[in-house]
Amino acid sequence: MSRPETPGAAAARIPPAEGLSVRVPATSANLGPGFDTLGLALALYDELDLELTAGGLEVTPYGDVPVDERNLVVRALRTAFAATGAQPAGLRLTYTSRIPHARGLGSSSAAICAGVVAALALRGVAADDPFALELAAGIEGHPDNVAPCLLGGLTVAYYEGRVARAVRLEPAAAVTPVVFVPPVRTSTEQSRAALPDVVPHADAAFSAGRAALLVAALTSRPDRLLEGTEDRLHQAFRLSAVPVTLRLLRALREAGIAAVLSGSGPSVLALCRSADEADEAVAVVAGVPPEAGGLQVYRPAVDRSGSVLLASRHAPPG
Repeated sequence: MSRPETPGAAAARIPPAEGLSVRVPATSANLGPGFDTLGLALALYDELDLELTAGGLEVTPYGDVPVDERNLVVRALRTAFAATGAQPAGLRLTYTSRIPHARGLGSSSAAICAGVVAALALRGVAADDPFALELAAGIEGHPDNVAPCLLGGLTVAYYEGRVARAVRLEPAAAVTPVVFVPPVRTSTEQSRAALPDVVPHADAAFSAGRAALLVAALTSRPDRLLEGTEDRLHQAFRLSAVPVTLRLLRALREAGIAAVLSGSGPSVLALCRSADEADEAVAVVAGVPPEAGGLQVYRPAVDRSGSVLLASRHAPPG
């Protein structure tokens, strides 16, 4: 995979950089019926601080992740550098991780996008360049999380042949997310393994209609969020393995709140229509029998900027 333009020409347009910092948002994919297609960026952020060095690799330890070439941020950096030119002599990186891991909030996609955006920025390529999405989706395996992470807002991701594409839409100002994060973890691979190979045509048609309605609900008709988040493709199969998530989802939807499984779970995303309804969602969940280990509650705004270059540090002339 390589960028159509000459990488060297892009690099020549910016001064030699010693390092930079990027910020990447959490994301929630699927949003109910938009399986592997719809994604929403959330204002909960990881940050990457990257420095070019004379040689070697240094990764400041964080979380329960490898700090060598197996690190996901490093892998994304290497992939993007390889696609646009030579590898730098050395790298030093510090990654500030705030997005909960293995909870359906796009922590892996955020790490991938941080590495891709940082490497491409050093080569003069912006985060909203289609090439960034192509690279990030190639690493992640599908574009529904990386698209909103790169572009912000609401995204509709799809493939044109084998090339990942996305359309960014502006969510309505009234949309107010609330995220409920159980203490259990799930993996995307295990969650996908629970899905059937085929579904009835009627269920596919139902979910297609609801996905179309959800796009309208999120952008201009928040009053249709509850109906728009109904799904028959994947949630029921995934929820059977996570009882606490099933209880949360049922309680919220029975209260008339548009709640969905966030990505592959176990987190639940409530797409509320106002701050008052967000308060109601928190109150509803407070009445659900608690899970051992507690439940984290986040009230992030919709992120509308996507991946952002925070700072770039350039070598002095000469």
